[in-house]
Amino acid sequence: MKILIAEDEPVSRRLLQNTLAKWEYEVVVCCDGQEAWQALQAQDSPQLAILDWMMPKMDGLSVCREVRRRTVEPYVYILLLTAKSQKKDLITGLEAGADDYLTKPFDAQELKVKVRAGRRILDLQTELINAREALRVQATQDPLTCLWNRGAMLEALRREIARAKRERNSLAVVMADLDHFKNINDSYGHLAGDAVLREVAKRMRSSIRPYDAIGRYGGEEFLILLPGCNIPAAAHVAERLMTSITGEPIDLAEDKLSITCSLGVASNSETPEADADWFIRAADAALYQAKNTGRDRVEFA
Repeated sequence: MKILIAEDEPVSRRLLQNTLAKWEYEVVVCCDGQEAWQALQAQDSPQLAILDWMMPKMDGLSVCREVRRRTVEPYVYILLLTAKSQKKDLITGLEAGADDYLTKPFDAQELKVKVRAGRRILDLQTELINAREALRVQATQDPLTCLWNRGAMLEALRREIARAKRERNSLAVVMADLDHFKNINDSYGHLAGDAVLREVAKRMRSSIRPYDAIGRYGGEEFLILLPGCNIPAAAHVAERLMTSITGEPIDLAEDKLSITCSLGVASNSETPEADADWFIRAADAALYQAKNTGRDRVEFA
């Protein structure tokens, strides 16, 4: 673990550094408050800082206040190092944003205990962030294909519509459906069907631009958002998506399966005030037309 120490007095600074290094911490050393504040803004900065109260350029209280003014994660745990021992001074330090304090000259055992307490709090924070991220993924991601789920895609569609209206730009939506997918489940089983869906999702994701969005709309149906695309541009992407799926058979343990798909494309090129419901209905109608005219094709709203 990295620990930042900011202390302008050389003897105290060296003692702090050697003590923490002996306990196998990676120590980042700063000689004044301004240097400490810059180090705490850097990428991969230490999450635990020991700041002297009285320092040139910026004192420890000022650094505390600047750190707490930021709202970015992760949290920085701050120990304030001070010769002040009056209760009102210590309260002032804690109100400025320090988590705890050490009085100078510091006691090594007290330092060890307070650093350990800071580590426990930071470890708890990491666990909470990881748990929150896992919940966010569960709420927005399809567990089978690892694409966005239906709710996340509809929210993304509303955002892209608002942006397209604001920037007076084109937006296209593609609805893609695997042909005769039920036959795969019936002939090879649902595990094989799941493997096909995962492979199709992987191929489609590799065929779109980094700023496009793709999600599983339901069953074997996928929704793709193409910002900045009119009908001709969307047609090119749709053909590329179809080729990515149909170009090579999908390997299963039992067989090699040739998969085809049908795609419906809708664009706001001629309907600039289109809302999310319009896009979904139009793309779905185009998909239905593709299904009714032979499948394995692209149709346009």
